[in-house]
Amino acid sequence: MENKTLSSEDYAFWVRLAAIFSTSVALLLVAIKLYAWLVTDSSAMLASTTDSILDLFASVMNIVILRFALAPADKEHSFGHGKAESLAGLVQAAFVLGSAIILIFSGMSRLINPQFIVRSEVAIWVTVAAIVLTIFLVIFQRFVINKTGSIIISGDALHYQSDLFLNLGVLAAIFLSQGIWLQADGAFTIAVAIYLLIGAGKIIFQSVGQLMDRELADEDLEKIREITLAHSQAKGIHELRTRQAGAQRFIQFHLELDDNLSLYEAHAIGDQIEETLLEAFKPCEIFIHHDPSSVVQSELQQQVN
Repeated sequence: MENKTLSSEDYAFWVRLAAIFSTSVALLLVAIKLYAWLVTDSSAMLASTTDSILDLFASVMNIVILRFALAPADKEHSFGHGKAESLAGLVQAAFVLGSAIILIFSGMSRLINPQFIVRSEVAIWVTVAAIVLTIFLVIFQRFVINKTGSIIISGDALHYQSDLFLNLGVLAAIFLSQGIWLQADGAFTIAVAIYLLIGAGKIIFQSVGQLMDRELADEDLEKIREITLAHSQAKGIHELRTRQAGAQRFIQFHLELDDNLSLYEAHAIGDQIEETLLEAFKPCEIFIHHDPSSVVQSELQQQVN
């Protein structure tokens, strides 16, 4: 579950660390898989190598994009640069789709023209090593995603989760292609491609939702109302609007208060509610408009009439 109390500095630290770790692992995977393909001349290893090259390219691009997404607000971008992360999510999805298409063609080729794999022991050991490295990476990425809820790391994790299935498929195909079922590598490759297509669709939906300023989840909206109305002097809340850009959440609403409060007292109440909301949803920005309760009732009465 996403940790809503993570500070901006901690968010940046964990997301950057995950991006650097995935890039390092991807580089190592490309090197060992390329060696295995050159030695075995296996089309399944070629497909696996191609997928890892795409993963490496995407991970490197993540590091570059995160420099913009995690940059603080400036004069030209007063709301920050968080939406760069959503754009990166779309790019990630594009890489996933590209990988899926490549794997579909590779799988179809292997189904139509099956062949024995030479020096299969090299492919087996390299694939086992790739599985172990990928498992460690995915576990760490899941840890970071649970702490940050980062879209860009979620998109990156999708690559490596699919790599686990791909590597297991390659491993099974190597055994089966030794005379049991020559088309096994092609069938496994196409199955992984379908998984990739589904995952890419989920990343696209999440990224577009943030770019289109989709509201926070219903449970978050309800929690905002509960925290606000828990204050003894809060009489109501209306026109609640929320959105999210990267890690940063934006919350705004009208706070209904007693008519007889002074401006200073109303301001102090708003600050107290804002402080509680910040603790629950940081990093976020909160905008509270103070309304006398009688004015709200009058406006509601006019709407009814």
